[in-house]
Amino acid sequence: MAWIVLVVSGVLEAVWATALGKSEGFSRPLPTVVFGTGLVLSMAGLAYALRTVPVGTGYAVWVGIGAVLTAGYAIAFGGESATPLRLLLLAGIVGCVAGLKLAH
Repeated sequence: MAWIVLVVSGVLEAVWATALGKSEGFSRPLPTVVFGTGLVLSMAGLAYALRTVPVGTGYAVWVGIGAVLTAGYAIAFGGESATPLRLLLLAGIVGCVAGLKLAH
């Protein structure tokens, strides 16, 4: 169960990180609310998961999921470039996160 919560929390990290950018310095109400809600839920899930998952592994997985999804969203919808090198590096993060789970 802790691993499922950890993955969901990683997804929520991408939600709040993206909403933070869209909030324009907390001047837009809806993205600001999404940011705050996503942040609280993401941190609560991370805290729950870290009761079972080792902190180094759990934090790396959480950050990796959030980073890849945030970058993927920015590529798909934010106009950031999808160069082969960038995609390869993002795939490398995914591989490392999967490896951490397998090594656990």
